[in-house]
Amino acid sequence: MSRSYFGTDGIRGQANKWPITPEVAMKVGMAVGIIFRNGGHRHRVVLGKDTRLSGYMIETALIAGFTSAGMDVFQLGPIPTPAVAMLTRSLRADIGVMISASHNAFADNGIKIFGPDGFKLSDEVEREIESLIESDLTRKLAAPRDLGRAKRVDGVRDRYVEYAKRTLPRNMSLEGMRIVVDCANGAAYRTAPEVLWELGAEVFSIGVEPDGLNINKDCGSTSIGALCERVRELRADIGIALDGDADRVILVDEKGEAVDGDQLMAVVAESWQKSGQLSQPGIVATVMSNLGLERHLDSLGLTLARTKVGDRHVVEHMRQNGFNLGGEQSGHIILSDFSTTGDGLVAALQVLAVVRQEQRPVSEVCRRFEPVPQVLKNVRYSGGKPLEADDVVKAIEAGKARLGDGGRLVIRPSGTEPLIRVMAEGDDLDLVNAVVDDICAAVTKVAA
Repeated sequence: MSRSYFGTDGIRGQANKWPITPEVAMKVGMAVGIIFRNGGHRHRVVLGKDTRLSGYMIETALIAGFTSAGMDVFQLGPIPTPAVAMLTRSLRADIGVMISASHNAFADNGIKIFGPDGFKLSDEVEREIESLIESDLTRKLAAPRDLGRAKRVDGVRDRYVEYAKRTLPRNMSLEGMRIVVDCANGAAYRTAPEVLWELGAEVFSIGVEPDGLNINKDCGSTSIGALCERVRELRADIGIALDGDADRVILVDEKGEAVDGDQLMAVVAESWQKSGQLSQPGIVATVMSNLGLERHLDSLGLTLARTKVGDRHVVEHMRQNGFNLGGEQSGHIILSDFSTTGDGLVAALQVLAVVRQEQRPVSEVCRRFEPVPQVLKNVRYSGGKPLEADDVVKAIEAGKARLGDGGRLVIRPSGTEPLIRVMAEGDDLDLVNAVVDDICAAVTKVAA
């Protein structure tokens, strides 16, 4: 059975349009509640959200679904996605749910689900949920005396703040560091500045005035212009840009230059290799990570295992093969010694620890390799399967031949938006641009 609700990162779409409607959300709550209602104990779900206006609508519908299935709902309010994963385990919940569309604009929203172990659900469980959503659920719901209750839980933000602080090496302080943090007007608008300040840093915060409509708007990890400018203006040591649900991070060095997820993984990998913290001689990343990272790791005697795009696939490979470091170029960094999912703030803290230990500027610490020229372009399409068209197939094959063994070509449909993503990399930038442009032109012609 092919999945129709779930994409690469939960269920996502425009709010109040299928599948992000109150009706679907309620059925998701029913289906998930039925599947994870095991044993005779009082069943509980922890429910967090980011700062989108539509979060109220989805939250209320999910609560109706979960309580009808006999699950008690602990409402966490606006809180980072990794905090939901952590609290699912800490509060011994049967399920954890985050209402967020991550880095997307406010009009979108989504539903991310974590199992009792704090990990995102497998494809098999997601298919089971979809099958239940499409069935008649009424006979499987709770009896009147077994209905669940919902309540708001206080103090959960403090739990996450303390957890994040404890991921730093013992007795390490950020005293004397000037840090600008951009919280994307999203889920970490309180927690991230609080953690950094309590660790001793001088903190300057932007993107901390959410109004329901401004999440990720000209701020956050997908729009770092304001952060770069602020870092230079304040002569800060570092800038930290989180996305709307704070599970990814992009850093900005003291010169106002961006540091992506590939460089961050290289920093942590080399540090952990020296300290003996790497559980395997390598890391896990996706097909989108730069070839320069792979070459750099090889020079250190480390491997780079590649997976499909999506931090869930990275985590699955890490768990199956014993890795404790992985991530995506976009800034999802998974440090499984600390967390079951990407955590932008904790990843930033690990890099800050290296900066402290090496006593060098961020621009030096975080430039571990020279990236191979990489070009990524998106082509929007309205439907169908443009990648299966003959002209597109021919353009892709021609592109692979032109790049040869010294380059890579990755073409895929986005899992969260109606886009075809075309990425190529190689040592010759002009050639890479030409290959991407030719393929995009072929896709555009078919998609028109």
